[in-house]
Amino acid sequence: MRANRLLTGLLCVWVLTNGLIEPAFAADREKLLTEPGVYGTFAAFRIEAEWGKLEASARIAHLTALKGVIEQYREKVAIDTYLLRGLSDHADFLLRIHATELKDTQQFLVDLLGSPFGRYLTSVAVLNGLTKKANYVPGFPDNLKNDLKTPSESGPYAVVIPIRKDAEWWALPQDKRAAMMQEHTEAALPYHKTVKRKLYHATGLDDFDFITYFETAKLDEFHSLILALGKVKEARHNRRFGNPTLLGTVRTLDQLIEVLAQ
Repeated sequence: MRANRLLTGLLCVWVLTNGLIEPAFAADREKLLTEPGVYGTFAAFRIEAEWGKLEASARIAHLTALKGVIEQYREKVAIDTYLLRGLSDHADFLLRIHATELKDTQQFLVDLLGSPFGRYLTSVAVLNGLTKKANYVPGFPDNLKNDLKTPSESGPYAVVIPIRKDAEWWALPQDKRAAMMQEHTEAALPYHKTVKRKLYHATGLDDFDFITYFETAKLDEFHSLILALGKVKEARHNRRFGNPTLLGTVRTLDQLIEVLAQ
């Protein structure tokens, strides 16, 4: 307990004296998170046991370097941070990175792993996708399209589920796929307000076809959503669903650093 109080005190001093100023020309976060044609990368990391053997001052110094690397790239990419520890056995934390050029994301991750903190990290999963305009929504009935315009609520919980379709799905005519996606959307509609969703197309960029990202304050409704989607015809074409499924909580960079410093 005394050690934890000491570490928290040191961390507070570090935040006050070493907090870094964001670059003057930060990337347009709103544009990167809403427009099509943006690359999304989900990078999950596990912290090795040697990290816990370091002195508190050394951990703080290494985390200062972590913050420095992240802030250095804020001009080119938008970075969101998540704590997975305690909710996922795959990794300790997750970074979601949006960029107009995937090479910028690559260089950021190379520099992160090459930093003093990065020496204690093992990359558990790196999922790459691309945002695109909706393929099927334009053909939906007007009432359904209007219902989809209702804003979805964000929440403290985040879930990432990659999906791979079977060959039969891609061989289906466009109209049959559209009909099944309308059924999919209608099944998801009761949860549209409480579960925020974002889709990334991954075919050719990863071993999956899609990466689905969710945020919610109500995990019970997210659970019901997944059960409802598992009953529609489109779900029969899921060759792989999850594996890995990443579950964590949304944290600011400083909040994440405070936990990792312990």
